[in-house]
Amino acid sequence: MGDVIRLEKLSKTYGSRRGLAELDLTVAEGEVFGYLGPNGAGKSTTIRLLLDLIRPTGGRAWLFDRDPREHAVEVHRRVGYLAGDFVVDPRQMVGECLAFLAGLRGSVPKSRIEELAVRLDLDLSVRIKALSKGNRQKVGLVQAFMHQPDLLILDEPTSGLDPLVQQTFLDLVREAKAAGQTVFMSSHIMTEVEAVADRVGIIREGQLVALDTVARLRSQAVHRFEITFLGPVDQAAIAALPEVSDLSFDGATARFQLAASPDALIQVLAQHRVAALRASEPNLEELFFSYYQASPQAKEATRA
Repeated sequence: MGDVIRLEKLSKTYGSRRGLAELDLTVAEGEVFGYLGPNGAGKSTTIRLLLDLIRPTGGRAWLFDRDPREHAVEVHRRVGYLAGDFVVDPRQMVGECLAFLAGLRGSVPKSRIEELAVRLDLDLSVRIKALSKGNRQKVGLVQAFMHQPDLLILDEPTSGLDPLVQQTFLDLVREAKAAGQTVFMSSHIMTEVEAVADRVGIIREGQLVALDTVARLRSQAVHRFEITFLGPVDQAAIAALPEVSDLSFDGATARFQLAASPDALIQVLAQHRVAALRASEPNLEELFFSYYQASPQAKEATRA
């Protein structure tokens, strides 16, 4: 399988303000890629550059090995896009709007639109201006998924959706992956990305500060331990472990954080009798904030 998305030194500045700084990134065919960062981090800028909605200050982007500017019609035909600020004519009925957009896409069966509307609990007979933000977002999701594109580019796709519809959206992403489609999904909601993404990129102030699978990012992160011993505890041996922090003792129970391999810890524990051991790994949200607590220069992006 080849790369559907390829970025090389992609940069964008807005006057004196930096939007994106020399971003290198590839997304493979059939991959679900989660692009994480808070508002203003550069997520939407990356997507708009990908689709040639804005022009880069430096570097280049390719979709399907095509320049999105030189081959706009060919590239856009293969993409389903949901903008973070999705807007359509508020005077139209939902069904009328989706039928019009389906016509622009070519051949989209009416049954496909109806199926997605039922799954997302979207009423096709109401006027768009009467919809809530969450229901307008459903319209955006239907128009992105309805033609079963090779690449889905989704900018904050669950904004305004209730939890049940969020789960339906995640099901749609899983189905798209199973069908061989590629998904590039930007979000600041870590749990939804963790549920479906093969890899995750974390962007901060226009720079990619982490890039890897969730599992590998976790393996590099700090883990918390709580160990209860039977008998005396060699506190000095635990304190001497590499990368131990926040160490405290409460009687026979030791609590601490470990940012290194647990191999040395296991060797220490082998010299003791252990009554209970609890180790907790960080979830994606905790990993996300750990990268945001450090400067961009302090974290190097790992390449999967």
